[in-house]
Amino acid sequence: MAARKSSRIDAFNLQPGRAISQKYEVVEKLGAGWEGEVYQIRERNTGIERAAKLFYPQRNPGNKTARTYACKLHRLRHCPIIIQYHTEETITYRGIPITVLVSEFVEGELLSQFLKKQRGGRLSPFQAIHLLHALAVGMEAIHHLGEYHGDLHADNIIVSRFGLGFELKLLDMFHWSYPKRENIQGDILDMVRLFYDALGGQKHYSRQPDAVKRICCGLKRSLILKRFRSSSHLREHLETMSWE
Repeated sequence: MAARKSSRIDAFNLQPGRAISQKYEVVEKLGAGWEGEVYQIRERNTGIERAAKLFYPQRNPGNKTARTYACKLHRLRHCPIIIQYHTEETITYRGIPITVLVSEFVEGELLSQFLKKQRGGRLSPFQAIHLLHALAVGMEAIHHLGEYHGDLHADNIIVSRFGLGFELKLLDMFHWSYPKRENIQGDILDMVRLFYDALGGQKHYSRQPDAVKRICCGLKRSLILKRFRSSSHLREHLETMSWE
C-alpha cells in the first residue's frame, strides 16, 4: 500500500528550461487533464518546438495508456485533424519513471477561446457552417478507420487557421477505446451540439435560418441520428444544402 501511495503524482509543474531526456527543454505548460500534463517543448539541437504529454504513473499502469494513445495516433496519422505523434521518451521524476509522448506542436487557440473573441461571443451561420464542415471532414476520416473521439467539445479542439474555412486539430484522446456504433453516433451528436453552441445556443436559436435548424434538429438525439446516420452524411448535407 505504501509503495502504491509513493508512486502517485498529481502534478508535475515543470518549469521553463527543465530538461526532458537531455534532448528537449520545457518552454511552457499548455494544460493538464485526467491522464497527465502537456507542455510546449523545444529540441535543443534544432530549436524545433514540439508538444510533450507526461502521464501520471497511476493513470498509466504498465505503460498501457500511453502505448494505446501512441498507437492510435500512429494509426490515424493520415487524418489531417489529428496531431502527429513523433516518439516516446522516459524521464525520472522524484525517482519514478514517467512516460513522455512527443508530438507536433500546433500553433493556434482553443475553439472556446476563439469563440469568445467573436462579436457577441458567437459565429454567424455562414461561419458556423464552415466550422462544422471542417469538423465533419476530419471526423469522417477517423470514423472510416473505425475509430472515434468520444468527447468533442470546444476545449479540446484547436483552431489553427480560419478564413474561407477552418483548420482544426483535436486534443484529448483518452476516450478512444474499442469503438461501437453508439460511440460514432456520439461524435455526430457532439458535432451538432458544437455547431449549436457556436451560434449562440438557445438564446439565439429561434432566430436562426431554417437551414440551421434542419441541422440542429432542436438537439433531439433521435432526429439528428435519423437525418445524419454518419459523419459522411453530415458532410454531404453541408456541401449540398440549400439556404432557402
